[in-house]
Amino acid sequence: MSDPLPAVPRVPPPESSPEGKAATPAGGLRARKRRETLARIAEAGLRLFVAQGFEATTLDAIADAAGISRRTFFHYFDSKEAILLAWEAGIDDLFLAAFAAQPEAETPLETVRLALEAVIARYESDQAIAIDRLLRSTEALRARKQGKYERQERALHAALMARWPDPARAGALRMVAMVSIGALRLAAEAWSASGGQRPMVDHLREAFAQMRSELSP
Repeated sequence: MSDPLPAVPRVPPPESSPEGKAATPAGGLRARKRRETLARIAEAGLRLFVAQGFEATTLDAIADAAGISRRTFFHYFDSKEAILLAWEAGIDDLFLAAFAAQPEAETPLETVRLALEAVIARYESDQAIAIDRLLRSTEALRARKQGKYERQERALHAALMARWPDPARAGALRMVAMVSIGALRLAAEAWSASGGQRPMVDHLREAFAQMRSELSP
């Protein structure tokens, strides 16, 4: 009997609430089954990537582990790389929900920091470190990861503008989005490089503190 595949953080299905439950019943049973199948494929792929390595994992192996055909796989993902990005997309959805839940009285930078702190602890694990390293393991994955950071900046800027809808602040709020995602990026790199010896939230707080120190008059 083969060894069980290692556990990985659950991939929240698309169109879900922060708790992973269906946001509305509008999609019906068919839509719910599609979300569940997508999540099952993603989780099977992540387990195999961690256990076997990204390059060594075939699409056939992922399909078999998820209980689907290779042809069905392509109804949900266009590549193996897309599975890794689906896991991170779940984090993005949770972050935006945490951002919206922060008190109105906070400054833009503090609102972002608090939202990030509320989310990142849920994804701290040995498997998360392994997945982060997988995303840095090939040129194609690194390029996709860079594109993800750029999309995160745009999404965060849109969220900031929705909360502070003053056109005169658009440039400043874009800067908040850029430096905040930059701080997150540095914190994630430091945490992954250290093997998770310290909580990621500590690295995040240090990155924000250093940023404030350098930007303050």
